[in-house]
Amino acid sequence: MEAFIVGGVLGVLAASLLETYLLSPSVWMYLGVGLIEELVKALALMYIARGMARRTLRDGLVLGATVGFGFAAFESAGYAFNALITIHGLSLWQVVETEILRGVLAPVGHGLWTAILGGALFAATRNGRGCITGGVVLAYFGVVVLHSLWDSMHGIALLLVMALTETPGQHLLFQLGYVPEPTVLQTHLFTLINWVGLIVVSALGLAWLGSLRRRAQGVAPYPPAAAQPDPGQ
Repeated sequence: MEAFIVGGVLGVLAASLLETYLLSPSVWMYLGVGLIEELVKALALMYIARGMARRTLRDGLVLGATVGFGFAAFESAGYAFNALITIHGLSLWQVVETEILRGVLAPVGHGLWTAILGGALFAATRNGRGCITGGVVLAYFGVVVLHSLWDSMHGIALLLVMALTETPGQHLLFQLGYVPEPTVLQTHLFTLINWVGLIVVSALGLAWLGSLRRRAQGVAPYPPAAAQPDPGQ
């Protein structure tokens, strides 16, 4: 419960403040979002784990996922509030639609990314204390890349659609500063590329998580206790 709430409340609050002051609209904005949000969730996890005497890779996977789901839950609450208020008044349907979509995607989003990073962090623990190793740094940047690709998939899909199917008339409208009406083919192609991209990113993350899980299964839950002397000897 502490991991879920701390990861949600403090994580979303810290990420929102940092993104407001440090990021501006640009090509690299989503990379900055990934760097900030994954760092904030990692710090929240380290705070939660401060009193743990023993840490295993499996503990990192579970607690990391919990922090990630907490972050996703409170972030989704913000999206739901934005969806509620429209130019036509309050829209409960948009709230339900937003929550269902984000709820379905949450297991392959924040929960997955922070589980991976949590496993890497706890696997690097020495003498009950966390340490930053090369593996942890690589895991951090790896989940940042997955996060950034996930967030920017709409833009990537749009660029691919326009590169493949842009008509001369649409090109001219873009040059004049207008947004042209997409064709039926472009609409379907955009949806296909977007969802295929999200599936590929999810598959990469799940494969990574699976490798960590198999590694955790091959390790004893806790180090064996030291042998005690026989009182009769």
